[in-house]
Amino acid sequence: MLTRNATKAMLAAAVATGTVLLSHGAWAQSASDLLGTWTLVSSVTEKDGTRTDQFGPNPKGMLTLNDDGHFMLTIMGADLPKFASNNRAAGSPEENKAVMSKSIAMIGSYTFDPADKTLTFKVSNATFPNWDGTDQKRIVVALGKDELRYITPTASSGGVGTVTWKRAR
Repeated sequence: MLTRNATKAMLAAAVATGTVLLSHGAWAQSASDLLGTWTLVSSVTEKDGTRTDQFGPNPKGMLTLNDDGHFMLTIMGADLPKFASNNRAAGSPEENKAVMSKSIAMIGSYTFDPADKTLTFKVSNATFPNWDGTDQKRIVVALGKDELRYITPTASSGGVGTVTWKRAR
């Protein structure tokens, strides 16, 4: 019988392999194609055999990767509640939970290894503090002039995430 971690690892490998096969032609000519600003297309999580839009329908997000190795990433649900108090520091427990469960932001530096097709975020700070000071490795499955797609083997909400970005215009 497989352990839970072994099952998760196998699922991540299967998702990555399938996505790589589907996106074979979408590889950049050089790593510099990664640089710039990207807008979110989708963020989907697969957990226990179920696919969900991790941030709800129509999330908004932006990822910036600059040429000196720094990044900034923000994703938020489109349906975040307004706070009744009109004060972000005074949200109710329900309001705070809704916002935290449908958003993520992080900053730091990054490295890209084109040989093993990995993008590693070296997180300085994140709205999910468990990632502060950690390296978050992503498996890049598509990288072209206008598309970046990667797999997050251990998504912050659990499961395996697939995040797709398009080049900002």
